[in-house]
This record gives sequence, C-alpha cells and structure tokens, in this order.
Amino acid sequence: MRQARSLIVFGVFCTVLLAAPPEGLCQENSSSPINLPRIGDRDFILDKANLISPEDEKKIRAACDKLLTEKATPIIVVTINSMAEHGGRSMPIETFARILFDTWGIGHRELNGKAWNTGILLLVSRNDRKARIELGAGWNRDKDKMCKRIMDDLIIPEFKQDKYSAGIVAGVEALDKMARGLKLPTRPRPWWHYGLIVGFIGMAIFTMVSLARRGSSGWAWLFWAAIFALAGYLLYSMLTSSGGRGGGFGGGSFGGGFSGGGGASGSW
Repeated sequence: MRQARSLIVFGVFCTVLLAAPPEGLCQENSSSPINLPRIGDRDFILDKANLISPEDEKKIRAACDKLLTEKATPIIVVTINSMAEHGGRSMPIETFARILFDTWGIGHRELNGKAWNTGILLLVSRNDRKARIELGAGWNRDKDKMCKRIMDDLIIPEFKQDKYSAGIVAGVEALDKMARGLKLPTRPRPWWHYGLIVGFIGMAIFTMVSLARRGSSGWAWLFWAAIFALAGYLLYSMLTSSGGRGGGFGGGSFGGGFSGGGGASGSW
C-alpha cells in the first residue's frame, strides 16, 4: 500500500515538472523572437548592414537628437542584412518592425500624465530589399499617407540606385518634418523644371523694359508686389518652423512605447 502511494506521489511530482519547465526556459520562450540588442537612449542608429556613411550618421544623429529634445519624439533607424539573421525568417517586414518596436519600447507611453507614444522606427533590410516606417500608437494612423509618400518618393528611389545612405537621410529629414507638422519635401524635379529659372529671368527683363517705357504706371510694380508677398510668406514659414521647444525634453528614446500598426512599407 505504501509502495503504491509512493509511486502515485512520484508520478504527480514528475507530471508537475513536465508541465512547468524551469524558469529560465519559460523566460526564453516568452521573449521576443527578434534578437537585436537595444541601442542607447540617444544613439538613434543601429547600422548592422553598414549602409550609412559616417558623415550621414552625424547628420542623422544631430537631427534626431534635436527632434527628441524639442518634441519628445524619437526617430530610430535600424539597418540589417536580412530579417532571417535576426529571428525573422519568413516574417513580413510589417510584423518584424512591429515586434522590434514593441520589444524596444520606442517612444514614451505617457508624458506629463498625457498619452504620448509618438515613436518612429525606420527599418531597412538590405538583402530582403524591403523597408518599413513603423509608427507609435499615438499617431492614430493619421500619418500613414504621409509615410507612404516618404517611402515611395524619397527613400525607395534612392535605394533603387544603391544610394542607401542618401535614402535614409532623406527619410529621416522627411520624418522630422512630419513630426513637427511641417510640409514634406518633394521628390527632386526633372531637369525641365529649371525652365522656371529662365522664366524668372524673362520676367526680370520684362520688368526693366516696362519701367523704362512706362515708369511707375507699368505692370512691373504688380509683378514685384507678388514676389515680395511670396518672399514674406517663405520667411514667415522659416521663422515659425522651429517653434515648440518648451524648455526641452531631457529623456531618452525608450519609455514603453508601442506600435499602433501605422506607417508604410516599400520594396525595391
């Protein structure tokens, strides 16, 4: 009888051990499948694929540091050779980017008691020939169309020419403007747009002829009034584009932020 009870107790004990693996194993299984170590709070760049030139790294870090200080919004740039190298074999880049975003906690879930979550991730996977802009949940999918423009007009055209560093810089600069609520830069114009310069020269000649023939009663004054109005508008835009410092944010890039699924993907 005692022997039977001992066998029952031993069986229960073995069952418990099999049902509940060691703590370390549980933690390993529950951890993120993406094996990329998180960078420092104000490093902003993890260039595993060596796509960014030293000069552009400095430019990107300066822009990202300024944005984080002024708007408490981090832009994190990650380049990798392939998703398979980092636990993302057969994984869509949208899934990879979202897991990485949430694992690192990009951005701040709250700031001064208010929901914030405005982190931005720019992920480039060179050999997969895919890129992704992933946005924190605080953007509420409002910026998806802008991210698509940034990806299609500024990043991917450069990548198609193997100008990865230039494409990443263009993407970061555009994301910086998006985060500040400014107008996005446009795709470089074809050569024929330089005809506008010729047109301007022609108008200048017209102005001189008009002044010479009709003096102050000619059309030249209307032309120059329009020019000065445009110049005034551009100057006003420049002066107001750097506002919003508010004393400056001294924290880092990671504060429990999580993705809202917004952003845009591209391939080349």
